[in-house]
Amino acid sequence: MAKILMVGTFVAILLVSGFLSMKKTNNLGDFFLGGRKIGPWMSAFAYGTTYFSAVIFVGYAGKIGWGFGLSGLWVGIGNALIGSYLAWKILAKPTREMTEKLGAMTMPEFLQARYDSHALKIFAALVIFIFLVPYSASVFMGLSYVFEEVFQLNYNYALLAMTVITATYLLMGGYRAVALTDFIQGIVMLFGVGALLYYVFGNSVVGGFSQVIPRLSQISPDLAVVFPTGQKGIALLSVVILTSLGPWGLPQMIQKFYAIKDKEKIKAATVISTVFCLIIGIGAYGVGAISHLYFNQLPVDPATGKATVDLLVPKILQFALPEMAAILILLLVLSASMSTLSSLVLVSSSSITIDLLKGYVRPHMGKKEELGIMRTFCLIFIALSAILALFKPAIILTLMALSWGTVAGVFLGPYLWGLFWPGTTKMGAWAGALGGLVTGLGYSWHHNFDAGFVPIGGALAMLISLAVVPTVSLFTESFSKEHLQKVFVKQMETR
Repeated sequence: MAKILMVGTFVAILLVSGFLSMKKTNNLGDFFLGGRKIGPWMSAFAYGTTYFSAVIFVGYAGKIGWGFGLSGLWVGIGNALIGSYLAWKILAKPTREMTEKLGAMTMPEFLQARYDSHALKIFAALVIFIFLVPYSASVFMGLSYVFEEVFQLNYNYALLAMTVITATYLLMGGYRAVALTDFIQGIVMLFGVGALLYYVFGNSVVGGFSQVIPRLSQISPDLAVVFPTGQKGIALLSVVILTSLGPWGLPQMIQKFYAIKDKEKIKAATVISTVFCLIIGIGAYGVGAISHLYFNQLPVDPATGKATVDLLVPKILQFALPEMAAILILLLVLSASMSTLSSLVLVSSSSITIDLLKGYVRPHMGKKEELGIMRTFCLIFIALSAILALFKPAIILTLMALSWGTVAGVFLGPYLWGLFWPGTTKMGAWAGALGGLVTGLGYSWHHNFDAGFVPIGGALAMLISLAVVPTVSLFTESFSKEHLQKVFVKQMETR
């Protein structure tokens, strides 16, 4: 009864937030960016809660912890310092200024305005919609696994419930509702991580924080090293790059910079977001790091009869936590997942509504028609993601890593170089985008989409994109002075 009451209260808060936000959502800008009036606390928590989802707590924490032990904590540290602090410090202010000046609400709109290329805009919109569907499906899968373990609720029923809840509160209020609930969800996540660490590390099989290194060393010395060497070290470094540098090129993360109220609020948001990500990252990967103390072998999914890392953390929660604490952790995972899902749905739906339909098919749509179409594609995207999750394709880690790495590989080079270097050319941007796409998919396909190689492919895609853009730009036609003055008005005026 307590489980139902707490979860019901949480869902009611989401729905009320969506209803209240709906009254302030009058046009597409309000629905997608909250009117660019989101404050530092809400922006920072929106960034952090979008960063960490059920996939982190279920798939990644278990997979990384089982494979690397304590050295897997470097992933959480990298997420906080590179994925949050440096991202806000370097990208937030110029992104906020340039996108507002260019009138860009989405990544494809930014690329079209920056590189004067409608074809690049269409390509970017299609990449976002196609590759973020499996990412969203992976979040649905992770969340449904947790509900299945904690509530003993059938996976399919849990998936249906999550689909309905996400669709209802998001369709009402858009990004304003997402940002408002993200703040509440972020508080829940912080309390949840505290409870998670207390009970998981305090259990007799672990014996407290002081016993972690000795007990892991008894199982295998490799589980207690600071950083692994050889092929294992390369694999871990790839995951750090993938998950820490990836947000610099992910549209759903960059959107938070578009929407913040003004540049003066960025400094506060930087600190808040970094502290939040450090706590959540260390907590999630810390639990995964001690998974060998709870299991001698991987747990088996009863539905498939196969051993899977996806059940490591849910099984630990079921074993180590009392009922009330387990409910809090369930709300933690639910909070992280709802935020991530909402951001993915908004960004993906905008790629069709704003970038394609409004951009080329119906450029003179009225405000009500724009909102109606945006909400329709939000619903379509949610439905496609849920259907894919229903089939439980591969494993969560592979699904997320492939989507994350491919999308970041496509956008990182063109976005980052285009933001700071006037010498970036249209051909350079195209080369970086296509290079990232081909590298990420090609490397993963070459290794049969094996879970151990997909993160490496994603990391390579991002690095290739960053390297190819300036290289090709040096040998291809640059933009006119007039175009560069339009894009880099402040930089050009100071020369």
